Amino acid sequence: MTTWAQTTTENDFAANASASERRILVSLTGTADVTVRDQLDQFLRDVHQEAQNCRAEEVTVDVRQLEFMNSSCLKCLVWWVSTVHDQPVEGKYHIVFVSSPSVYWQRRSLDALACLAGDVISIQS
Repeated sequence: MTTWAQTTTENDFAANASASERRILVSLTGTADVTVRDQLDQFLRDVHQEAQNCRAEEVTVDVRQLEFMNSSCLKCLVWWVSTVHDQPVEGKYHIVFVSSPSVYWQRRSLDALACLAGDVISIQS
């Protein structure tokens, strides 16, 4: 049973999240460019707040349908990952990115994020 849900859409970008018990599922699709930076930033802040509220163990982020993400939106992910990494042990949760091996920017960018906070991130292709 879903206990929380969040959606944002703008231009060719959509972000959806739902929580059930101590797991949150996130889907990012389309194009994340400078025109959706503020929406993505607020969306990730909401996801993080819900993860804290429900004491989430894991947030799974499916980016397989995310065709492009520019540096300003990638910076939103860096903020989120850094925030989780810097939490006290009881506030941390694991972030699993599900990526597409055929979308090359995902591999490079997600690997860089994993280097930033390998203790809270894993990547599945």
